[in-house]
Amino acid sequence: MFVSLHKGLGVAVRWLVIGALGVAVFGCSGNPPAPYSAASPDYNYIIGPGDTVNIVVWRNPELSMTVPVRPDGKITAPLVEDLPAMGKDATKLARDIEEALGKFIRDPVVTVIVTAFVGPYSEQIRVVGEAAKPQTLPYKQKMTLLDVMIAVGGITEFANGNGTTLLRTTENNKQFSVRVNDLIKRGDVSANVEMKPGDVLIIPRSWF
Repeated sequence: MFVSLHKGLGVAVRWLVIGALGVAVFGCSGNPPAPYSAASPDYNYIIGPGDTVNIVVWRNPELSMTVPVRPDGKITAPLVEDLPAMGKDATKLARDIEEALGKFIRDPVVTVIVTAFVGPYSEQIRVVGEAAKPQTLPYKQKMTLLDVMIAVGGITEFANGNGTTLLRTTENNKQFSVRVNDLIKRGDVSANVEMKPGDVLIIPRSWF
């Protein structure tokens, strides 16, 4: 009987060790860890509703002005009405404005400068759950988990930071684990992974 009990304890301990290793490798969420590098080197900022763009028309100051991108993703400027801006970068929008102005002036030369950044909904970073200030953030090139945590004011006292899930919409909603506690409470820089446009951070509540 003692031998049987000893074997039973050995099996139990073995499974506990395997379980602990699984938590260490995959995190509390059960998902694989997020890759450290994620930013694309050829990323171009895409204009979205709520952005502000400065339109400069060379030698035509009366046509140059700063305009907001409306909630429907369009802009209105002198001689340009209801021109779609959402989903374009500044260069593409400038060429489209030149085409529109070409009906009224000869060989217009346009420069577009984005001066206030929100970005399209599909590229915004969303933080939900036990963040101190859950919110949506505009994506910036080389943005990291630490940048996001600073923007949302960290996590609540009830948060299970190391159980946080990163939902990567650009990869068919693939899920990764991120170690928020290790990053902001222990200073573990290896947990400071890069973000991608459209990422969603889901911070769960701790149950113990």
